[in-house]
Amino acid sequence: MLDKVIIDMLIEGTVATLYMTLVSTLFGYIFGLPMGIVLAVTDQEGIKPNGIIYKILDFIVNLMRSIPFLILLILVMPVTKALVGKTYGSTATIVPLTIAAAPFIGRMVESSLKEVDKGVIEAAQSMGAGTFTIIWKVLLAEARTSLLVGVTIAVGTIFGYSAMAGVIGGGGLGDIAIRYGYYRYESDIMFVTIVILVVLVQILQGLGMMLSKKLDRRHM
Repeated sequence: MLDKVIIDMLIEGTVATLYMTLVSTLFGYIFGLPMGIVLAVTDQEGIKPNGIIYKILDFIVNLMRSIPFLILLILVMPVTKALVGKTYGSTATIVPLTIAAAPFIGRMVESSLKEVDKGVIEAAQSMGAGTFTIIWKVLLAEARTSLLVGVTIAVGTIFGYSAMAGVIGGGGLGDIAIRYGYYRYESDIMFVTIVILVVLVQILQGLGMMLSKKLDRRHM
């Protein structure tokens, strides 16, 4: 039965999951956005080709993305401990979530920027626009709809990662599902937890897509 204690716990878990997801997405973009910009700019078809920088960054991104999140959680425990002071709980989980999100976001940003029409870039270059101006006023401006769709995808992915963190006491709904659904065999609580997770993902994805369509209409 879902008594008041369980309901309060689910509300607290929902808040913790949203906290982990949104803060990790923010930090993921703080690191991932510049990463994606550098990848797009230094690519052989970019505005400032640089094979060495591109290959090094490309290798790092591929390496980080190839590590399963649960393994990454364990690998970065010393870093989490040093930064947060503990390796469990919602705040501690933000560290591995950010590390996992940044290269994923970087790759999506790179892909979005590479979709910008080359003619627009060449027009800006012919008018004497500098590298920073092209990045800010051409690449990011022209790719804003695609970038926002990428944010929606990133939020959904990080949301799923945050649930997996429950395996090692990461807090949030994932932790509740593991503790009650797996260890205590209370399937009703696990079912409700799954429903909440699905609903939250749908709401976040829906809001992101709505905003991207709105921006797309303005662009037209």
